Amino acid sequence: MPVVFVGHGTPMNAAQDNQWSRGFIALRDDVPKPAAILAISAHWYVSGSYLTSHLQPPTIHDFGGFPQPLHELEYPAPGHPEFARSVRALLGKERVQLSEDWGLDHGIWSVLRWMYPEADVPVVQLSMNRHLNIVQHYEIGKSLASLRDQNVLIFASGNIVHNLRNAITQMRFDTAVTPDWASRFDEAVKQAILAHDIEALLSMYPDTADAQLAHPTPEHWLPLIYAAGAANEKDRISFPTEGFDSGSLSMRNIIFG
Repeated sequence: MPVVFVGHGTPMNAAQDNQWSRGFIALRDDVPKPAAILAISAHWYVSGSYLTSHLQPPTIHDFGGFPQPLHELEYPAPGHPEFARSVRALLGKERVQLSEDWGLDHGIWSVLRWMYPEADVPVVQLSMNRHLNIVQHYEIGKSLASLRDQNVLIFASGNIVHNLRNAITQMRFDTAVTPDWASRFDEAVKQAILAHDIEALLSMYPDTADAQLAHPTPEHWLPLIYAAGAANEKDRISFPTEGFDSGSLSMRNIIFG
């Protein structure tokens, strides 16, 4: 089973027919339908490592300032408590806990509702522990790699460039100019991934000026690190969607495998 990283962008992509949502739909043809999904989202970045363990995880509307109909969308995919327990055992029961305090946040359901509109694939979400360093995040991704042989889709959702302040400014003035630093960082990440250069990828953030502008905070960067950890050098790399929304949200999607 491949590993997928998606640039999810604004929550409005959950409801709008646009080039980004059509890109999510196209992933259905590029990725075999899995038995289950292990999801990592930028929007569950907390003080601890947790796995959702519900039979029916709630749809989390973790955003504000958007039209009310967006808050009413539901994605009723089932959970899979047995699978959550097996992933916990894989990662180590002493460092990962089961939780029903979260659900499926918009980093996950805003994309999956296009990929699997029937909501018939069980989803378990893994949090990202804010106290870990980038190598530790990568090592968790490596630990998940064996799930690929069990027909599990490792599905990571963030954005390779995510400067929300810049994007909001551009939305306000109805512009969509991609800054040079955003283009450079997005291209540098692309080249590191194509080269399977994990050392370059792990050292890329936050040590350069472009990286600091691309990610004022790390949570939208880290899902890519999990995906890279679960991937391997034999994987064929493809970028079914590329481009920027609102100037500084990279909507690049990546398939490893």
